[in-house]
Amino acid sequence: MTAPADVTARLTGLVAALRAHGLRIGTGESVDAARAAAELGFADRELLREGLAATLLHHPAQRQVFDPVFDLYFPRAVGGPEESRADRDELRERLARALADDDRAALARLAVEAVDGFGGYGGSSGSDGWSSYQAMDRIRPQTLFARVRDDVRASGARTGFADRLLEDEIRRRIEEFRRLAASEARRRVAERRGREEIARRAVAPTPDRVDFLYAGKDRLAELRRTVHPLARKLATRLAARRRRAARGSIDLRRTLRGSLSTGGVPMRPVLRRRRPARPELVLLCDVSGSVSGFSDFTMLLVQALHDQFSKVRVFAFVNRVDEVTGLLVHGRADPEGLGARISAEARLTGWHGSSDYGMALGEFAERHGDAVGPRTTVFVLGDARTNMTDPDLPALGRIAGRARRVYWLNPEPRPQWGTGDSVAPQYAELVEMHECRNARQLGEIVGRLLPV
Repeated sequence: MTAPADVTARLTGLVAALRAHGLRIGTGESVDAARAAAELGFADRELLREGLAATLLHHPAQRQVFDPVFDLYFPRAVGGPEESRADRDELRERLARALADDDRAALARLAVEAVDGFGGYGGSSGSDGWSSYQAMDRIRPQTLFARVRDDVRASGARTGFADRLLEDEIRRRIEEFRRLAASEARRRVAERRGREEIARRAVAPTPDRVDFLYAGKDRLAELRRTVHPLARKLATRLAARRRRAARGSIDLRRTLRGSLSTGGVPMRPVLRRRRPARPELVLLCDVSGSVSGFSDFTMLLVQALHDQFSKVRVFAFVNRVDEVTGLLVHGRADPEGLGARISAEARLTGWHGSSDYGMALGEFAERHGDAVGPRTTVFVLGDARTNMTDPDLPALGRIAGRARRVYWLNPEPRPQWGTGDSVAPQYAELVEMHECRNARQLGEIVGRLLPV
């Protein structure tokens, strides 16, 4: 039976680890979680998982962080299995049967055996570490797909499943086995290195904290689903700022004149009336290489915020510049296809296919200078890596001279600015440059910098 002090430490550690990953958990939620744990007990681990998730989380998407962290602080077991290590072929045989029967208890036991027998690395006696990737590479559960499908069909247990649904169900079971093995490997490493370190380093962050430059296709798809919730939040913030700005500043002359009736005390400040006009926005986006995910996400975000501006124009470039505003509006129905449409329909490259910021900035200043005026805020999106070409600093200076404001959003970490072929420090001398590595940073920066 778990001691009360240990339960308290595990629960507070769980909350601290979730907060470190950006989940907003207050004192009230923590108290509710403790009450839920006391009420549910620890006999049924999955029931405890669901109870804590219900009290601590605010959105289903947060489960992808919560579940692996919960597994670290409330593990299924401690140490390794008591039985001897299984032979690979014999383990695959039992795994095929468990997958065909959808026996989740057996899958959990097999995940433990798989990591114990095939996931250890380093050390001559025992293991210095554990890797679920290594275990899965040895066992290769995906190669059991056809056999499991045939076994299910032969058993007649596929009632209610069409062939396509049956295949999807088997893929889900295999993926669940992989998840169980990954959880077991994290647990074993946490026993050696400490739960806090593994919770910080080995648990995938929420989509809004994933670096744009390192996000794969799956994480970028998750990011696109956060565009509209983020846009609604930013629109509310901008509307509040606009209401405050509409009140205007104090008219000192009229305030002092009105104070004569109260003995010189300005009891009722008189405000200058202001008629705020919605600003214009121009995006100039590098859509080459790994930067394209960052640019695509920002373009979609701005498109979702288009009602906040009198005019929005979007230009994409690699080493040539082309306006893609029309493609972006069309992209509302298919955000995942935006990058492909821009590549297919816009003229973005000349005689070579690498980024050339100098050529792109110069062409924009020459051909599209009319897009920038005294009411225009320009956002340049890119890593400022010129592939050793001329950065054309005067062209950026001309753009800044025409615009109300120019901000450069750079998805690279600040310590990397100026390394290799990066000319970020030179551009930062002409315009205000901000590090913008993930969606959370982007939302904060855009909410702070967008004009009202």
